[in-house]
Amino acid sequence: MTDQTKTWIEKDKKQLHPTYHPKSHANPLVIERGEGVWLYTTDGQKILDGMAGLWNVNAGYGREELAKAAYDQMKVMSFTSNFSGMTNLPSIQLADKLAGFAYEGLNTTFFTSGGSEANDSAFKTARYYWKRKGKPGKYKVIARKGAYHGITLAATFATGLEKYHAMFGPAMDGFVHIPAPNPYRYDGQLKDGETIGQAAARELEEAILREGADTVAAFIAEPVMGVGGVIVPPADYFPLVRAICDKHEILFIADEVITGFGRTGEWFALKHWNVKPDILCFAKAVTSGYAQLGGMQISDEIRETMESAADNEAYMHGYTYSGHAMACAVGLKNLEIMERENYPARAKELGKRLLDGLKTLAEFPFVGDVRGLGLVCGVEIVSNKESKTPDVALAAKIFKAAEKHGLRSRPLGATLAFSPPLSITEDEVDEIVKRLGAAMDGIG
Repeated sequence: MTDQTKTWIEKDKKQLHPTYHPKSHANPLVIERGEGVWLYTTDGQKILDGMAGLWNVNAGYGREELAKAAYDQMKVMSFTSNFSGMTNLPSIQLADKLAGFAYEGLNTTFFTSGGSEANDSAFKTARYYWKRKGKPGKYKVIARKGAYHGITLAATFATGLEKYHAMFGPAMDGFVHIPAPNPYRYDGQLKDGETIGQAAARELEEAILREGADTVAAFIAEPVMGVGGVIVPPADYFPLVRAICDKHEILFIADEVITGFGRTGEWFALKHWNVKPDILCFAKAVTSGYAQLGGMQISDEIRETMESAADNEAYMHGYTYSGHAMACAVGLKNLEIMERENYPARAKELGKRLLDGLKTLAEFPFVGDVRGLGLVCGVEIVSNKESKTPDVALAAKIFKAAEKHGLRSRPLGATLAFSPPLSITEDEVDEIVKRLGAAMDGIG
């Protein structure tokens, strides 16, 4: 480590980092620049970013078109309020571009600064909608164990991971959790003759009946669970979920913060199962991480219900940076790049290559499961393949070893996650497998 890097790390102690503990952040990588899928540290290390930042840098690092879009917009007008009575051209243009882009009938966008704000907006909107429908008792949200929906207060307790709750309780009222449809390790009750998809969907309906459908506003789900371990659901799960939500008049919120904008091989992941949500939450890849932007799209029926409100029942919700002009300009340019370079097709083709490559590592005795959809994959580390006992400590050890081989992944409990930029090449995909294999060899 160079003396300059040591100085930077010492100065970095003045910063409070996300999900932070000083011991785990004692010697962080100090990133100086990025190019394509590669990150370069102040120490001169070259690291293949197998996580696209935090699932979001889909277009890769160093895209001058995106930097220029930000500069050109800031030069003209960096920011103006988007509250009632004022708007700006980039937010108009991006909202128009997104109308019906993800799913037919989702034509209205509310902009936020990120995914946590988008999900909080969805919860508030669901409650507001049901009040407008004359059902103010419908306020609860059903989520899944292992789900991650953000770190604002409501999103924290929608999240189904206890470690995010422990320091910030007591828990908020109104959030209910059910088992996730994990094909490798389902922790719900599986009845005779049921598929895991059927069992997990049944858990949803049983929760609705237990709580009372007249108290449940919405069900929220990531199409592919990210932080919970890259869980790809069985094919029959989401169609059953959609039918149950319709049957009991429950809004279906799709948290596509990680999966949106091409990541899984479709523009949005629920398309894999021909299912449409009532509310769609997005962020991350909408700008490829070049600007802070997220949003929520609502169905035409929700929009019409909101518009029917009396003058004194306005939608009293908004953020200073809702519809930020520069961020929306970057989003527009990013979508142009994604369409031009056909990112969903790239994710589908290169994702298969990555998944096939990672599956060759199943020969290691501690690789329990390899799974993925498009360019989001997970390798679960176990102490015993037959018992499927997760080995969190070994996963962390492999993560560190891979970093020494110039590969950045993300340890999510016992699962090593990979979500590289969609601009990655075939050779770079192969490098991920090669470097992870070398790290595992060293462990063995």
